[in-house]
Amino acid sequence: MAHDHQAHHHRHPTRHGHGDTHAHTHGGDVDWGAMAALLEAEAEVTAPAYARALAWLGREVTEPGLIVDAGSGPGVIACLMAETFPGARVVAADASEPLLEHARARAARQGVADRFGTLAGELPDSLAELDYPADLLWASRSLHHLGDQKAALTAFAARLAPGGTLAILEGGLPSRCLPRDIGFGRPGLQARLDVLQEARFARMRAELPGAVAETEDWPALLTAAGLKHTGTRSFLLDIPAPVPDRARAFVVGALTRTRDIHADALDAEDRATLDRLLDPADPAGVHHRPDVFILAAHTVHRAVRPM
Repeated sequence: MAHDHQAHHHRHPTRHGHGDTHAHTHGGDVDWGAMAALLEAEAEVTAPAYARALAWLGREVTEPGLIVDAGSGPGVIACLMAETFPGARVVAADASEPLLEHARARAARQGVADRFGTLAGELPDSLAELDYPADLLWASRSLHHLGDQKAALTAFAARLAPGGTLAILEGGLPSRCLPRDIGFGRPGLQARLDVLQEARFARMRAELPGAVAETEDWPALLTAAGLKHTGTRSFLLDIPAPVPDRARAFVVGALTRTRDIHADALDAEDRATLDRLLDPADPAGVHHRPDVFILAAHTVHRAVRPM
């Protein structure tokens, strides 16, 4: 899977880290029902890594009153936050109202709707509508969809309570779901998909309104936003073969999106390899092969607003 930063929200299947399936393509002809399903599948499969990240943040953020998920998509992580911090109110903020509908429905199903809210609008401006400052503001691969990331971090920092924590999930490692040599086609397919995705990500960044090129030194950028960087840690998602059905279905969906996104850039051999991998009738495809796995690393940077 090649990490799809542009689709990772809005959130995000496939590139740095794991789920950049967000489709930050607000408007246009986005099928939000299909996108929500893909984003939910990705976040649910990745939930063990997110849970460990939240436990790490919980060592610094004790008894938060307000938690904000900036770029929440369909609310899987926001609801996980509500479970992890049972005394907190959680606000899922996203530019897509259809995805926020899914977030509210999930909160209701999980019994946390009484302390769960949503905020629709473009980041970071929409956060000005918060009723009070946040004790924890989480942004998972949403920052890179904003043209001026340094200005966005400063705006995020301004929404924190004194002593509040900003946590951003950016970077990590491209995910893997297949061996280097799968028995047909040229070995190293996923590495070649990474190259295509890097180029696509660079184009996406360059085309954003007000795009500013930044060295992706996140601790330095957090410091420039007036915060004190307090730690960086990566969390491994390791689902070895044989994978559960839910994980296999996610791999199928992510590779399908990868093929669709990069169809014109793939050479004929790699396109044929992906087509075979995605053929439900082929025993060597990802629907059936026993060696499918998911391995990814998600990096979280945290910083505190001075008292």
